[in-house]
Amino acid sequence: MKIIGLADHEVESSLRGAGIGMSVDEARSIAQVLGRDPTLTELFCYDAMWSEHCSYKSSRATLKEFLPSDAPNVVMGPVEDSGIVAIDDKWCVVISHESHNHPSQILPNEGAATGIGGIVRDVNCMGATVVAT
Repeated sequence: MKIIGLADHEVESSLRGAGIGMSVDEARSIAQVLGRDPTLTELFCYDAMWSEHCSYKSSRATLKEFLPSDAPNVVMGPVEDSGIVAIDDKWCVVISHESHNHPSQILPNEGAATGIGGIVRDVNCMGATVVAT
């Protein structure tokens, strides 16, 4: 995919058109490391490997469209940890989901401590007790 010599808006348009969620800076850094324009296949591989939450960059817009996180009973919408939803005047439910398989991260063969462990951590970080996984 052409990156070298294109304006940022042209690179971004090409990335989005191909369904790649990486930033223009990320695409440019790949081209710099390779010393050439990367192929579309290479960009998809980097995009998957560099995304801790594989495909989350490309699924974010869809999740926002179909799973709104702004309502009167939303105590805290999902950001870095779990979201909190009030179910009455006294109780809340902390909801979390995993958007990637593990191991992931930039070095997938080293085994990231993600997956269900991350979900339990995120729920606990919100002060809740995990009752089901």
